Amino acid sequence: MKAVVFDVDGTLAETERDGHRVAFNEALAAHGVDLHWDVARYRELLTITGGRPRLAADLRRHGVDDADEVAARVHRTKTELFVDVVRRGVIAPRPGVPELVDDLRAHGVRIAIATTGRRAWVEPLVRHLVGDVEVTVCGDDVAALKPDPETYLLALSRLGLDAARVVAVEDSGPGLAAARAAGLATVVVTNDDTVHHDVRGAALVREAFDRPAPLTAADLADALTGARA
Repeated sequence: MKAVVFDVDGTLAETERDGHRVAFNEALAAHGVDLHWDVARYRELLTITGGRPRLAADLRRHGVDDADEVAARVHRTKTELFVDVVRRGVIAPRPGVPELVDDLRAHGVRIAIATTGRRAWVEPLVRHLVGDVEVTVCGDDVAALKPDPETYLLALSRLGLDAARVVAVEDSGPGLAAARAAGLATVVVTNDDTVHHDVRGAALVREAFDRPAPLTAADLADALTGARA
């Protein structure tokens, strides 16, 4: 195992429910759009990858004719709001994430990021959560979002590594599909929003990084070995 590529939202931190969802609702209100996402509805919408496509899809469902244009405007405001939250440093990593990253670094494993999020908030959030990483691929860098494998393929290209030496860490079904399509053995650590996702095909599935025992570099290496056997 030469590198581990982490997803961000829901994987490194619980950003969706109390971060992105709140920022979206504030942005919708600021633009006078009569739409509000409660926790249950937002959880349903998480099957759509990417904030702007997610918003556009729900706007179309509510009969908004220029859904893509409205979604673009609202999403810009939402990103500004979320960047402010990130820069205040109020989002904490999921328990066990810093310890896993420290263990990987202690074993000389390279760390990368592959996310559909916008670079404006991804980079400061990742620095806050786990420090500097070698490669960061964001939604800004690709034409197709997860479950398309483009983010992972670009991360592999920038790392200069073959997929057979790299493990992906994800939290969701779409993320798993993207990583596997890029040829990566994938460890899925679910959360409250993704616990019911179809994660068949994952090399290892956990509900937490720190329970029932801490997830370690050795666990990820074993998952890679098992996936390649």
